Amino acid sequence: MRSRFTAFAIGDVAHLEASWHPTTRPQSIDLDPDVRWYRLDVEDVVAGGLFDDRGEVAFRAFHRSPDGRGVLAERSRFVRESGRWTYLDGVLG
Repeated sequence: MRSRFTAFAIGDVAHLEASWHPTTRPQSIDLDPDVRWYRLDVEDVVAGGLFDDRGEVAFRAFHRSPDGRGVLAERSRFVRESGRWTYLDGVLG
């Protein structure tokens, strides 16, 4: 989760693509260069431990843009396959 937030913050599309599950990954990822992500608050974690193959993370991500400040709240689902965690999907909230 934190690596994906960092990828959004620095514009690392390659990491976002690599860490997105192939069944739900969009064909292209277009990041808005005017949006600056500056803070991530992880609010809840369900599973996702050493012996789990699924996990959830509830978070709030804070950003600034020319339109002002904003917050993205989401509960994301992750799956681990072949030892690698990938983002499956999320529900905004």
